[in-house]
Amino acid sequence: MAQFSTLAFIASPTEEAQKAARELTEVYGDHNPEEADVIVALGGDGFMLHTLHKTMNSGKRVYGMNRGSVGFLMNRYSTKNLRERIASAVENAFHPLEMTTADVHGNAFTALAINEVYLFRQSYQAAKLKVIVDGKVRLDELTCDGLLLATPAGSTAYNLSAHGPILPLEAPLLALTPVSPFRPRRWRGALLPNHVTVEIDILEAEKRPVNAVADHQEVKSVVKVTIAESEKLTARILSDPDHSWSDRILAEQFSH
Repeated sequence: MAQFSTLAFIASPTEEAQKAARELTEVYGDHNPEEADVIVALGGDGFMLHTLHKTMNSGKRVYGMNRGSVGFLMNRYSTKNLRERIASAVENAFHPLEMTTADVHGNAFTALAINEVYLFRQSYQAAKLKVIVDGKVRLDELTCDGLLLATPAGSTAYNLSAHGPILPLEAPLLALTPVSPFRPRRWRGALLPNHVTVEIDILEAEKRPVNAVADHQEVKSVVKVTIAESEKLTARILSDPDHSWSDRILAEQFSH
């Protein structure tokens, strides 16, 4: 219990989240995030992703409480027994995807993704992509509106909306899912081992411009995107044992 004695409360700008931060600070006090044992994030899923990016590789555990809308990544909000809840929480440590890109001007960019990396067409014309996995061409030409590579943590987000598979949190897999594929018409995606490197070449990049996004970081007019799971970076999230992140992802497969 002592290891969770100091808490830092950070909140999204919404009125509801700011009010929750004031309520919790009155009960438990507040510490500098760099010095606290646990960071308590108050907001929605977007704010949790932002917090996990900021605390990457810091060793800090993040415990979220929902003061947003969906709150899939968050625990229920309560001012009671917070230290006890955190002490009994289940920890998930995971590695983000690392995206490296080059744009039409020859500029290089690197960004991290906890949920997914996705590409989408920038104009009225469908994108044309070449898909390479560990150096082997798997699709010479994929004509589509977009393509995404999702982690298990992100498989219930955009990936699910694009009719991709839900992955158990412990699965050593990544979901490669097309968005509105036109050719090959029957291709609906693939499950890949999480140790592979995926390269995507944008064909006819000038005529059919494509943007790439890693969570919330967007790069416009890319010509090549390389994605691999980072071995060096780790994010750590805490969830209540009666509503663990693994359970939430499993439950999504039976929702209707």
